[in-house]
Amino acid sequence: MKTITFAVPCYNSAEYMDKCIESLLACGDDVEILIVDDGSTKDATPEKADEWARRRPDVIRAIHQENGGHGAAVNTGLAHASARYFKVVDSDDWLDADAMGQVMRYLRRQMELKDPTDLVIANYVYEKVYENTRTVMRYKNVFPVEQEFTWDEVGAFGPSQYLLMHSVIYRTELLRDMALELPRHCFYVDNIFVYEPLPHVRTMYYLDVDMYRYFIGREGQSVNESVMMGRIDQQLRITRIMIDAVDVMAIEQKRLRHYLENYLAMMMCICSVFLRMRNTPEDERKREEIWAYLKDADVALYRRIRTNVLNLSTNIPTEVGRRAGLGGYHIAQKIFKFN
Repeated sequence: MKTITFAVPCYNSAEYMDKCIESLLACGDDVEILIVDDGSTKDATPEKADEWARRRPDVIRAIHQENGGHGAAVNTGLAHASARYFKVVDSDDWLDADAMGQVMRYLRRQMELKDPTDLVIANYVYEKVYENTRTVMRYKNVFPVEQEFTWDEVGAFGPSQYLLMHSVIYRTELLRDMALELPRHCFYVDNIFVYEPLPHVRTMYYLDVDMYRYFIGREGQSVNESVMMGRIDQQLRITRIMIDAVDVMAIEQKRLRHYLENYLAMMMCICSVFLRMRNTPEDERKREEIWAYLKDADVALYRRIRTNVLNLSTNIPTEVGRRAGLGGYHIAQKIFKFN
């Protein structure tokens, strides 16, 4: 059995996929790299995937499928994964060699154990293209460093500190046992990937190393503000799936329950903010509908999330309230340097 499967969703990625794959090959011969060509038609992505598989058949497999979106590509990677651990690495991102040296040493030790760690976590780095700035998301104030721990030992997350797909490595069988499946033809599925499995995680391990690197703020990127406004219906779809996926108030571990509640509050805040940015009667109706959906699902959870400081400020009634809420959002955006 290989140590870790890297699933690399590729859609017209020929321009930058080589750097990603080279960073994964540097992790050693005990890795599996699944290049999932998600119906690319505009460039040489399919040919590049096949060429990589020919060059390193011991490590790399190329999988071609009809276009189904990022979620479908992740699903395909998980279905074909044969390693003990599973990580998604987007084709325009890469992994740091020094950090992965430490991560791989820990993962290799887990290969010898009957009960390996469920979730391995490390830092991620994002660089804002237009500001030429770099931000490292660390968790050393939240997690014990370099020791296995449970949810009972987790500290308090900061306002902008969330686990993202970039920072997590799951045990493959954990994802399979819970039958994780991401929606097709939809952006922002990474939120489901880092949210829905967490109640199934018993043990974790955190390394304070800067593992994952990616850019943010490029024109056309899924997290670009104008793009998010245009794709608000997909954000709403993902949020509804998350509401249905986990019975948050039934979670026994207090710290896990608190984290899931705050994550969902952040998702609801995003929905409210971008609907209020668009500022049409239809968008106001959609904002009311997503809050009604949460209330119908769980009244107690609705009350807690609606009174969360994020959502108190971004859902103030009237036009004056709308402007005040968006002003607060943009201040937070500059402080925490997201989007």
